[in-house]
Amino acid sequence: MPVWGGGNKCGACGRTVYHAEEVQCDGRSFHRCCFLCMVCRKNLDSTTVAIHDEEIYCKSCYGKKYGPKGYGYGQGAGTLNMDHGERLGIKPESVQPHSPTTNPNTSKFAQKYGGAEKCSRCGDSVYAAEKIIGAGKPWHKNCFRCAKCGKSLDSTTLTEKEGEIYCKGCYAKNFGPKGFGYGQGAGALVHAQ
Repeated sequence: MPVWGGGNKCGACGRTVYHAEEVQCDGRSFHRCCFLCMVCRKNLDSTTVAIHDEEIYCKSCYGKKYGPKGYGYGQGAGTLNMDHGERLGIKPESVQPHSPTTNPNTSKFAQKYGGAEKCSRCGDSVYAAEKIIGAGKPWHKNCFRCAKCGKSLDSTTLTEKEGEIYCKGCYAKNFGPKGFGYGQGAGALVHAQ
């Protein structure tokens, strides 16, 4: 004789799960409406679920919480954000307090509203619409060029030495290793001075 009114217990809410509303995962039963990511609360299915101990996550939240950390482990374009992972249970590292910049501009307007920073190359004011930060300093878009050859730079081609910016080629020629085996192509020898 069958037992009436019973069924498996939901792995999320603990209430009885009837067959018509049951989703099974990792040997446990869930209500369809309870089969959600523990962090973002998105609905899950067999292709999006990731399990850690007794907890269920979407693959994105699982990767953020338990996946590898550091440079090169982003999920593509747009991964830079200000999320430190507090909602994932990750303790943020000590946050440095904001320190105001020392602005040499003495006008009352500039002191009250911050004024414009000075370009590291030409020394003129750099406004937000044209500002690029490189090597920790502000630059005009037109001034953000290699100090040796004048080639335009971006974050992937920038190298810095003593406050000046260079393209990777000029940096290697001027500050890289010299001598046999460090040429710029097949059979190139550089005379070190």
